[in-house]
Amino acid sequence: MATSDGAGRRVLRYLESARNLVGCGGGAVGLGLHFAGLGGAWWPAVVAGLYGAGALLTPGPRTEPPVVLPVEPPVDPLAPPLPSTPRPEPTPRSEPEPAPEPAPRPDPELAALSDYLATVPLPDSAGVAGLLAALRSAGPGPVPAEIVRHRLPVAVAGYLRALTWRPWAGPDAPDPEAELGREVRRLVAELN
Repeated sequence: MATSDGAGRRVLRYLESARNLVGCGGGAVGLGLHFAGLGGAWWPAVVAGLYGAGALLTPGPRTEPPVVLPVEPPVDPLAPPLPSTPRPEPTPRSEPEPAPEPAPRPDPELAALSDYLATVPLPDSAGVAGLLAALRSAGPGPVPAEIVRHRLPVAVAGYLRALTWRPWAGPDAPDPEAELGREVRRLVAELN
């Protein structure tokens, strides 16, 4: 069987292959073990074994499948033309209707604060219910977020503390309900 590839070319191709290079690396490790005194009298077998293991365990070269280009059949000039599939007629374009604005999602922090305040005995004269309604209609933003997260909880906590200490506050102490109402009116003004 004659091939166009000579034996010298095949040997060169193997010497440049990944299998040979990995095998040589394994053999070099075997030599290193010998010089470290670990191979003993069997060092040539260790070097050959590591070379063989590296060469055998390394995958061979990948062969890419040949690229096959589609070949169109020859056109017979005397043959009748093939029927073509009719193209669908374009549908008239209509202007898209504007999508309705999505309803704003309820603020979970405002909902949690409203649930908590429903359990607290707050005076109706303070106007906390009106402030909560104004916060719901205001929507998200830095001012409502600051009121929900900090300012209103601090005002309610101050009111509850003042109620607790009222018996010991004395006759000159400010009225806790009036103080809470004043703070709530200030917060409503900031929202507007």
